[in-house]
Amino acid sequence: MNPIVIKFGGYQKPASIHNRAAELFGRRLKETLGDRVSFQLIGNVLDLGRGSGDLPRMVESGELSCCYISSVRFAKAVPEYQLLELPFIVRDRSRVHQALDGELGALLSHRMLENTAGRVLGFWDNGFRHLSNRVRPIHKPEDCRGLRIRTQMSDLHGEVFRMLGFEPIPADVKQFVEEIAGSTFDAQDNPLTNIVNFDVHHHHRFITLTGHFFGATVMFCNEEHYRSWPPEVQAAVDAAAREATALQRRLATAEDAEMLARFDPRENEIIQLADAEHAAFVDAVQPVLEKYRKIIDPKLFAYLE
Repeated sequence: MNPIVIKFGGYQKPASIHNRAAELFGRRLKETLGDRVSFQLIGNVLDLGRGSGDLPRMVESGELSCCYISSVRFAKAVPEYQLLELPFIVRDRSRVHQALDGELGALLSHRMLENTAGRVLGFWDNGFRHLSNRVRPIHKPEDCRGLRIRTQMSDLHGEVFRMLGFEPIPADVKQFVEEIAGSTFDAQDNPLTNIVNFDVHHHHRFITLTGHFFGATVMFCNEEHYRSWPPEVQAAVDAAAREATALQRRLATAEDAEMLARFDPRENEIIQLADAEHAAFVDAVQPVLEKYRKIIDPKLFAYLE
């Protein structure tokens, strides 16, 4: 009997915490199912000339069985995901993990099944996002004025950055990585692990620890593939996904301190905001929060606040 082929796609370097979790997922499937499954990890589709934004479409079309991808990619199909895009709404990792493992995650997963051709296998932790730029230190919103910032493919993120004074330019990671050394972007935002893994720190001297967004990553699976697998394979996939999610979150929690230790003070200036400086950023984006509190079901905010 031919093995069940499970192709898993990502968009980062092999050493990234995402790909390490994906590798664990594959190992556990092999340990549980043996020759019944053939697991293939395509860890960086950018190397194939594809963009990170291609991953959900590759899963939905059946080209891939699974992928990991930022939750912002699903906000149009599942508007409730906008909750996870809001600035300064997540302050505590353990609380958001608990919410995503509980009622909030169940709701988001159900809506994913309703509105896409895929299902959620797990919610990963893509870290708190911080600002970096090549022009000047950023201590207050006024320092952002006029800087061209690469943003994720999120209209909501664009609104937030415009409130801070940036000129947002939405771009896939593929374009961003290819053009980071040029003049297209003055600034960007990412968790520290991505600032290092995408080599941003070699081009942006100034890194400001704003923690303005919390990044959720969805472990996304083709629903038709999943339903075609025998029950014992589905059970093995679910169990391996839970273990991969737990590992990914542990790595993400430890990663911030590890990444901070890797920055060379001769190359990078790390800006820790004083309480009053941080509060100025929170105040500056309040109009965006007020707008989306009228759009998103208010019950959802209770899971995070």
